[in-house]
Amino acid sequence: MRVKQIITRNVGELTGKLTQKATEALTEPLTAKLAELKAIEPNLLLVFGAVEHFTAMPLHQTLRNAFPDTHLIGCSTAGEITSQGVEEGSCTITALHFDKVELIQAATRLAGMDDSYGAGQRIGEQLAAVNLKSVLVFGPGVKINGSGLVNGIASIIGDAIPITGGLAGDNGAFKQTFTLGDAGIADDSVVAIGFCGEQLRFGHGSFGGWEPFGPARKVTRCEGNILYELDSEPALAVYKRYLGDHAKDLPASGLLFPFAMLGEDHSAIGLIRTILGIDEVTGSLTLAGEINVDGYLKLMHSSTDKLVNGAEAAAQAAAMMFDTPGERLAILVSCVGRKLVMGSRVDEEVEAVGEVFGNKAVLTGFYSYGEISPFTPGASCKLHNQTMTITCLGEA
Repeated sequence: MRVKQIITRNVGELTGKLTQKATEALTEPLTAKLAELKAIEPNLLLVFGAVEHFTAMPLHQTLRNAFPDTHLIGCSTAGEITSQGVEEGSCTITALHFDKVELIQAATRLAGMDDSYGAGQRIGEQLAAVNLKSVLVFGPGVKINGSGLVNGIASIIGDAIPITGGLAGDNGAFKQTFTLGDAGIADDSVVAIGFCGEQLRFGHGSFGGWEPFGPARKVTRCEGNILYELDSEPALAVYKRYLGDHAKDLPASGLLFPFAMLGEDHSAIGLIRTILGIDEVTGSLTLAGEINVDGYLKLMHSSTDKLVNGAEAAAQAAAMMFDTPGERLAILVSCVGRKLVMGSRVDEEVEAVGEVFGNKAVLTGFYSYGEISPFTPGASCKLHNQTMTITCLGEA
């Protein structure tokens, strides 16, 4: 496998319809940079960028003009990740050339949150192959049940095939996110790549670094990823009491205080859920993924040092699964909530991952509204929140 990466900037805050002259001014620098990637004859381009890159310029057409036969996959972000650290307002394009691994792309429109499981099934049906080894998937960051999406894919391809990826971002606005695939850019599409062949080398890691606090609260009413009641009280009222002054900034402040999911016996099950939205009328919370009807929830908080240690642990787990020499790519998908907690120190979690891999891997990735990965090797794939997940790709 060969890997090459470019980073573009300076799109700025442009919105709306551009004149031909303005469009050319944006696309010409990108076209020139894309020429740097042609040397490796890529069969896959990974694209992670700020929303402006998806809305203020013909990004897909520019990529397709330069690489008419190359698979495209990516999404908008709440921050871009490279080996140099964390970027904002940029677009990272990573070119991959596989000599022996076969790639299959899948895409489907998401009709709404209730269609998440069905969308996953449709993706699974397009990817199902005898020699399928892993799946990389990106979905919208709003109006989606990430757990339903993952479960839908797994229902078709089985739990033994690892699924990794994440949900798109829009820099914390939670209004409109975008995915990119072979067919174009859309705000309601799920896109995926299936990697096939015995020569694929794959590793993954997932870790949080958050700590629970306060009492465990019983889930007394929920539907999918909508939480209506905790201890028979409106969930929003309970949550606001805990947040105090932070409650006025909901739903954004919910990223600082996610829920730990607990089993019926109050034991931790290794999953965290972030609040994506609130409903003042019903007193409910919309979470990024499903919660257990008979389970318990506990609030969580963290510090920069603990989150950095979590990122390092995720990198170590991925590295332990990956012992093949040669070029490799590490795709980092970290939650926007972690970025908000760490603030100006956010580069430290990327640096911690870089120190684990050294110069053995090119880093790419983004800050997301949900992370997709198995929790441990051999475990079924789940939607995570507030974690750093790492996918390592290589070829024997």
